[in-house]
Amino acid sequence: MMLWTIAWIVQAQSITGSWHGKLDVGGQQLSVVFNLSTDSEGKAQCTMDVPQQGAQGIPVTLTHLSADSLNLEVPQIGLSYAGRRDGDAIKGTFRQGPVTLPLELKPGQTAAPNRPQEPKAPFPYQSEEVSFSNPQAGATLSGTLTYPVGYKPGRRVPVVLMVTGSGAQTRNEGVFDHKPFLVLADYFARNGIASLRYDDRGTGRSTGQFKGATSADFAEDAKCGLDWLKKSGRFGPIGLLGHSEGGLIAFMIGARKAADFIVSMAGPGIKGDTLIAEQANANLQIYGQQPKQTVVNLRRELAALPQDPWMNYFIDCDPASYIRQVKIPVMAINGSKDHQVLPGTNLTAIRELLKDANRKNLIREYPGLNHLFQHCTTGGANEYYQIEETMSPEVMKDIADWIRQL
Repeated sequence: MMLWTIAWIVQAQSITGSWHGKLDVGGQQLSVVFNLSTDSEGKAQCTMDVPQQGAQGIPVTLTHLSADSLNLEVPQIGLSYAGRRDGDAIKGTFRQGPVTLPLELKPGQTAAPNRPQEPKAPFPYQSEEVSFSNPQAGATLSGTLTYPVGYKPGRRVPVVLMVTGSGAQTRNEGVFDHKPFLVLADYFARNGIASLRYDDRGTGRSTGQFKGATSADFAEDAKCGLDWLKKSGRFGPIGLLGHSEGGLIAFMIGARKAADFIVSMAGPGIKGDTLIAEQANANLQIYGQQPKQTVVNLRRELAALPQDPWMNYFIDCDPASYIRQVKIPVMAINGSKDHQVLPGTNLTAIRELLKDANRKNLIREYPGLNHLFQHCTTGGANEYYQIEETMSPEVMKDIADWIRQL
């Protein structure tokens, strides 16, 4: 999602803090949170979160704010809300396009979802904050290096560099209030594998410019991380694990022989424009609609939008050009209910391209798992937040077992 800086036009700030409410949308409860605060100059400002959709910090325009009422807009998506304070609540009307719904806001954030796999301190292993640089991009990437239980200097344990999916993400790959890379790093550490996860350039504690960067640029960031791990001399085999777009980057790295092994979790195996068209059709079918997107229509629609270097690169990128060059060990996996990177086409293409590449390769489709490798019902993105499981234990075990036997 592209976010723009909004000029705040109001001064009053009697209503502050976070306010949350639930919209009844087609029989489903959708949580909305408005976060009101003041900037360094004392001007009122606001952002919006929609946890179930993985949206956080959406800029909001405040058009009115007083001690007992507020009006706000998100022009990019045609959204508005007008409410008046009533005791401890704010009661008002939410509008988006032709949809008008009542929305009562209460102070505070929504209740945190249950995430039973998220690790809690104290930990039986050590982690440290580290950073590495991509000088050509003027970026310093900040991350967390996690050692396995019982690690001692000189012990030649494997280490994995983790690369997130598309969009600006922090080191834990936080999506829909899940932290897949945190959960995976914890599992690795308890099973003899070190890991380095890092904030994308221009995100979290990392510097550099995210906007305008492409998958090829992010691959260079990852290459610098691998080089840093090699220079540290602390580990044995050095691999790269990428999820979604990170899986594409894994194949880019593998083609360059810049790692000892790679793991592609729901990485693409087909050209970007075809993948996006398939993704659109799969999601139409989830909601009972006819699949009607074509590559030709997709390209026409994208051409009519403001041009985005990342998208322009991605729709033209054919992973086959990298995959067929990979000779190091590869683990490539998908969930059978992945509706973002469909296994039927992507995993089939990867399997065919790698069929004679390396006897240690493992290509696997997991029944009943979605794009995040959660056990699911439909596989639709609307389930990601509601599912308590962050990542299938079977998947984590298989990845760790495969890495350890290399």
